[in-house]
Amino acid sequence: PPERDAPGSAGDWLDRARSDLALARAPLPEGAIYEDLCYHAQQAAEKALKAIYRYRESEFRYTHDIGELINGLPLDGKVVPASVFDAIELTEFATLTRYPGVAEPTTETEYERAIAAAMAVVAWADELTGY
Repeated sequence: PPERDAPGSAGDWLDRARSDLALARAPLPEGAIYEDLCYHAQQAAEKALKAIYRYRESEFRYTHDIGELINGLPLDGKVVPASVFDAIELTEFATLTRYPGVAEPTTETEYERAIAAAMAVVAWADELTGY
């Protein structure tokens, strides 16, 4: 495994975001379902956003709500890209689709959108923090 940043640091949060993104992007194993890969996409975006909070030395609520995390970001005038706002739809993968019978099965197209959104958030967090 690569060398890790200090526990709880912005870099550590981004390491975890990248790890979740790698899991989300793995080929769908036999017997697996897209909802589980999309959960990792949501976690990647969530942790990347929390890395920005840590980098800015700001507090955040431990929540899975991507919209709440985006809207509370301390950006000092920086604009949130539209591709990052697309990640708001990932919240359902940490809530509704994690449990059987609560939501419709996730399609391959929805999975591809989830990956694109998570990748955009992680890339933006990398850019903002320099990690």
